[in-house]
Amino acid sequence: MNLNAQKRMAAEILKCGINRVYFDPYLIEDVKLAITREDIRNLIKEGVIQKRYKEGISKYRKNLRHERKKKGRARGLGKRKGTKYARTPKKKSWIRKVRPLRRQLKKLRDKKSISAGTYRKLYKNVKGGMFTNVAQLNRYIKEKDLIKRGRS
Repeated sequence: MNLNAQKRMAAEILKCGINRVYFDPYLIEDVKLAITREDIRNLIKEGVIQKRYKEGISKYRKNLRHERKKKGRARGLGKRKGTKYARTPKKKSWIRKVRPLRRQLKKLRDKKSISAGTYRKLYKNVKGGMFTNVAQLNRYIKEKDLIKRGRS
């Protein structure tokens, strides 16, 4: 009961792989008698020969993992591949730190809250890595009393 020829022809007609061709087990005799492509086409029309669904890969587990990662789970030491600086390069973290600080300084200078000289000094301090975030910069300005009074 070798149906390789029929399978091959059906696969070509259905435009799929041989493994996706399905023969109705109750009408296998009809398939055996089908010799020509025309016979195969007729059997496909009748539904004796069918094309199986493509088996996909479920994204369910991936989606679950993604949801957990969004919540901050599954990010421990055991899940890390690559060094600290491969995961977030030093330059990227520097940019993330410096840009908001410089933006804040510009805002203060444009509002005339700090003088141009103070702006320059603080700008250099930012460049030197003196401040880690905007809150720290603001705290420093308040402590050193660098904000101009009267003009706001």
